[in-house]
Amino acid sequence: MKNGACYIRVSTAGQEELSPDAQRRLLLEYAEKNDIFISKDYIFIENGISGRHANKRPEFQRMISAAKSEERPFDMILVWKYSRFARNQEESIVYKSLLKKQCNVDVISISEPLIDGPFGSLIERIIEWMDEYYSIRLSGEVMRGMQEKARRGGYQAAIPLGYQYNGPGTIPSVIEAEASIIRYIFQAYAEQGLDRTAIARRLNDSGKRTKRGNLYEKRNIEYVLKNPFYIGKIRWNRAPHSSYRENPEDEIIIADGAHEPIIAQELFERANARLRSESRTAKSRSVSACRHWLSGLVRCSVCGASLSYSRPAGGFQCWKYARGVHGESCYISSAKLEVSVIRGLEEFLSGKKFAYEYRAPSLPDAGIRTGSLQKELGRIASREERVKLAYENGIDTLEEYRSNRLRLQKERERLQDELRKEIERAPAARKPGREEILRQIQDVYNVVSDGSVDQETKGNLMRELFGDIAYDRKNDILTFRITISQNI
Repeated sequence: MKNGACYIRVSTAGQEELSPDAQRRLLLEYAEKNDIFISKDYIFIENGISGRHANKRPEFQRMISAAKSEERPFDMILVWKYSRFARNQEESIVYKSLLKKQCNVDVISISEPLIDGPFGSLIERIIEWMDEYYSIRLSGEVMRGMQEKARRGGYQAAIPLGYQYNGPGTIPSVIEAEASIIRYIFQAYAEQGLDRTAIARRLNDSGKRTKRGNLYEKRNIEYVLKNPFYIGKIRWNRAPHSSYRENPEDEIIIADGAHEPIIAQELFERANARLRSESRTAKSRSVSACRHWLSGLVRCSVCGASLSYSRPAGGFQCWKYARGVHGESCYISSAKLEVSVIRGLEEFLSGKKFAYEYRAPSLPDAGIRTGSLQKELGRIASREERVKLAYENGIDTLEEYRSNRLRLQKERERLQDELRKEIERAPAARKPGREEILRQIQDVYNVVSDGSVDQETKGNLMRELFGDIAYDRKNDILTFRITISQNI
C-alpha cells in the first residue's frame, strides 16, 4: 500500500466546483479503491483561496514543505482536478517538477486520468492551459459583475473618512466627528480661500489625522475635495488598473448611492471649479522650471528634508512644509540664497575655520575588477534574501536553509578576500590638506559668482565640494557640510 496526501481547494461558493466535503469524500474513495493510505495529517484544505498564485496558499506551501522533508511521508498527491492544484501553468509545471524530481511524488487528478508517455504529458499541459484560460476569463466575468454593481450604486470599495462600514449589504453611516473634518475642508477651500497645504497644516496642528492615522498632506485634501462620495455618489474606477476593460467609458463609473451626503452639491461644485482653475496641464510646465544650481543641495534645518526650488515662487521651500506635513516654513528666495552661499564661500577664503569629511575614491576608480567584485557581493545579498524567504514560506527545510546560507557565506568570504587584495594593489588614496581644499573653494567661488557660467556647471562643482547646505530660517544661518570624495 502506498502513502498519499489530499489537496482540496475551493475558490468561491459561486464557482462551479465541488465543496470541500465533496472533494474529500471522492478523494478518499479513490484512495481506498487503489490501496492508497491517506493520513488525516496529510489532508490539506483551503477554502475561499484563488489558485492563481501558490505563494498566497498557506496549506499548499505546507504540503510542499512536508513532501520535501526527510521523512518523505507520502508518494503521491491526490486532487479532484488539476485546476485545484494550480491555475497558473508556469507554477503548475514548476511545482510538479519539484515534487517529481526532488521528492519522487506524483500529482494525480482522480477525474482527469492520463495515459503514460509523451502524449499523456501533452494532454496534461493542455489541461493546465485550459485551467489558466478559465481563470483569466473568470477574472473578466468578475470585473463585469463589479462594474454592474457599481452602476446600480453598490458599495465595493473602502469607505472614506466621515463614514462607518456596517457590514456586507448595508449602507454606510455618517461618523459625525469625522464628518466635521470633511465640512471644514470644503468650507476652508471653497469659502475661506485657504489652499490645500494650509488646510492640511491646520488639521495636523489641531491633532486631526487621516482614516489611517497619518498626518494630512496636500494630496489627502485634494482627494477629499474630488471624492463624490461626500455628495451621496459612488465612484468606481477599478478598470484602469485591471487587465480586463470592456469599454473605455467603463473606466470611471459614478452612480447614485443610498448613503447620507455630508456636503451639498453646490459646495462640492464650487470646490472642484477652483481645483480645475488651479490645475496646470503638463505642457504649461517648463522642463527647466525646477532647475537651479543649488537644487537638491539645500536642506531644512528643522526636519532635514530638501528644499525644493520653484521658479514661479522665486525661491526654495521645504517640501514637507509644502505638503502640509512640516509645521514651520523654511522659505528663502533664490536671490538671497545665492548671495548667502557666495558670501559663505568668501568667509572660508578669508580665513574662517572649518572641518571637512574625506571619502576615498569610489571602487570603480580603483579598477574594473574591483567594481565587478562589488557587484557580485551585491548579488550574494539578494540571493541570501531569496533563500531566507524560501525557508520562511516553507518551501525549503531548515537543513536546506542552513546549507544554502553556509554556501553563500563561503562565497561572500571568497569575494571579500579578492576585493581586499584588489584594493591593496590599487594606489593609496591621499587625504587632501586644508590648503588644497581652499584652492577648490576658490575655484568654486570663481565659477558660481560668474553670471555667464551655466547652471549645470555651477551645480556640478558645488556637489564636488559640499555634501549639503542646511538653512536655518529662524536664525537666518547657512551651515555648509564640506565633503571631499576625490583627490584634488
